[in-house]
Amino acid sequence: MKKSVYSICGMCAVRCPLRVEVENGRVTWVEGNANDSGMGTSICAKGAASIPFQYDNQRPQSPMIRVGERGSGEWKNVSWDEAYDFITDKLKKIIDQHGAKAIMLTDRGGPFADLRKAFMKAIGSPNYINHDCTCGRNSNHASKSVNGMGRTGFNYDLKNARHIVLFGRNITESFKVKEVKSFMKAVKNGAHVTYVDPRVTNTAAKATRFWRINPGTDYALLLGITNYIIANKLYDEDFVGKWVIGLPELQTFLKPYTPEWAAEETGISAEEIKAFCHEVNNDRPGVIFHIGWHLSRYRDSFYASRMLNILNALMGNVEKPGGLILPKTPGDAGAKGLKSLGADIPAVKEPRCDECDTTYSHFDSGAGMLQIAYQAMDTGKPYPVKAYIAHRHNPILAMPDPVEQKRILSKLDLLVAVEVNYSETAWFADVILPESTFFERDTILRTEKGPKPGFGMRRKCIEPFYDSKPGWQIYTDLAGMLGKEEYFPYETIEDIWNYQLQDTDIKIEDFEAKGFVKLCDKPIGCDPDNLKFGTKSGKLEIVNEQWEKLGIKSFVPYESPEHPPEGSYRLLFGRKGYQTHGQSTNNPVLSELLGANKLWINTAEAEKMGIGDGDMVEVSNGDAVGTIEARVTDFIHPEAVFMLHGFGKDIPVLARAYGKGLADEVFMKGKLTQWDKAGGGLCLAESFVTVTAAA
Repeated sequence: MKKSVYSICGMCAVRCPLRVEVENGRVTWVEGNANDSGMGTSICAKGAASIPFQYDNQRPQSPMIRVGERGSGEWKNVSWDEAYDFITDKLKKIIDQHGAKAIMLTDRGGPFADLRKAFMKAIGSPNYINHDCTCGRNSNHASKSVNGMGRTGFNYDLKNARHIVLFGRNITESFKVKEVKSFMKAVKNGAHVTYVDPRVTNTAAKATRFWRINPGTDYALLLGITNYIIANKLYDEDFVGKWVIGLPELQTFLKPYTPEWAAEETGISAEEIKAFCHEVNNDRPGVIFHIGWHLSRYRDSFYASRMLNILNALMGNVEKPGGLILPKTPGDAGAKGLKSLGADIPAVKEPRCDECDTTYSHFDSGAGMLQIAYQAMDTGKPYPVKAYIAHRHNPILAMPDPVEQKRILSKLDLLVAVEVNYSETAWFADVILPESTFFERDTILRTEKGPKPGFGMRRKCIEPFYDSKPGWQIYTDLAGMLGKEEYFPYETIEDIWNYQLQDTDIKIEDFEAKGFVKLCDKPIGCDPDNLKFGTKSGKLEIVNEQWEKLGIKSFVPYESPEHPPEGSYRLLFGRKGYQTHGQSTNNPVLSELLGANKLWINTAEAEKMGIGDGDMVEVSNGDAVGTIEARVTDFIHPEAVFMLHGFGKDIPVLARAYGKGLADEVFMKGKLTQWDKAGGGLCLAESFVTVTAAA
């Protein structure tokens, strides 16, 4: 029997809409959901590799309880009842001794996190945290400080843009299918693209201007650009006069930061900076300064992103074709939204372990800060954290210094990993609960914002291949065993969907035709005369008085980055278009494409050390040492080296990836406590490594 099912991909965090073909209970084909006009039938290599992953036996096949030392790889397969009993017995003892606030859960955020937030609320813990301290916290908080909304508060109208400015946003390799298609339409239509990076990437190849910037000087370049734009009035004076406050203060601050000054810091000539400024002036308002996605890089990345937000304001590009578009919500369509699963659960009054509601009250407590929670685990302050549930989140790989992380995690009474993969964090856990793959599970409904807002549904396509369960069932079961069934009374996914839809006019069967439901027939257009910002003033705030009162300055003087010692290099990392961090390196198909990562090193630097392309080199930082193949190239700055993230796997059951390449995070010694206090992002590009020819 053959059938077609509309679902949502789970091979990365983008979660593209899919159409899945199933025959005799097996997935035989997957493609983009053509009902989505921005998607078509397009799918990326990661999505296409979902079928071999589905039938891979190198993933958790049943619940597992550790029987050896943490990280030893000694496990016993158990039933779900035994695993649940083990977990809930531990949690009940922790709650009795320390209260529910001693329990923490982290995940990768996104539209399905409402389930896990509700679970934490139900058991009485405030400590839901997502992964974003290693990703977009700096850009999120920079955006909030200027426009009162997070980094998703605007959509980018890329396809209609006349000029797209990208600071390290490698949009063609770390991508969303619909976004990169829009970007390529802009390129085809002749849009200017300015790409800034210490390394040449695929996105640089699509640019009309590539600046190989000195590593760590993004903020300096942005100061020089903004100085020249304001001094020469190359901005939308009418828009700024109506919607922006703080321009005089910014102008005063910027006086020392001329293009000539910026040239000395960045290695980009003053003449090029000035030419760029005149070009964006000619192209506005269809100019997009991307505020950054993965911006956990340098110690001043928050202020770099803040300046990118300010430059967008100066372009007057809000609610303009080719600029920043306010994403339309169900309310904009005159409809009710989905009901949160936590809406009827009493609020938790306990303080957060990461202090995002107290000491760091300017941070978004909805995402929290995992690096601060690690301090609570380690020190017991502001109170002990004794249990940690990591839901498809792998901090040992994503965060710096895994040796230090394991030292801290060893203090826990319970570490549970809910995973579809064997991850470094799962391998160090006490219990692994295998979540069903996205083909095997239904998921809570998600809200889809845009010109035609609506709701999306992930439907189960096939029955689980191994002894796994969907996330909604795992957390419903655990809530019931902890005596919180009144807050999680769901017996089926349909019960959850009906709860979410109860305030709407939408029914479950309405999703069958396309896999999603739109709440209006025609797109909701832009309204540049009636803008809505989330700031206290209702305007774009170059000077944010509320944040100033909390000690977060609107402007900080530039400090030159530290330069690497002789023989050392700043370590940079990234990924390819067919890679989702460490999730792809053991995929049956993607692992063949990825092989092992290599160390990019500048040609002139390699020649000094007698290193040739393909030679093995030793990389070290303190007691972290490893060997890797060199990729000698002109396409990277002489002060930096680069490797793909997600390699250096030391989990034997991941046979395709085991022992291949190096893990960049092991060389980030001491960086677990070094982070941007204004924006919250970790400083993942502030480590130096020594490189020598391997013996």
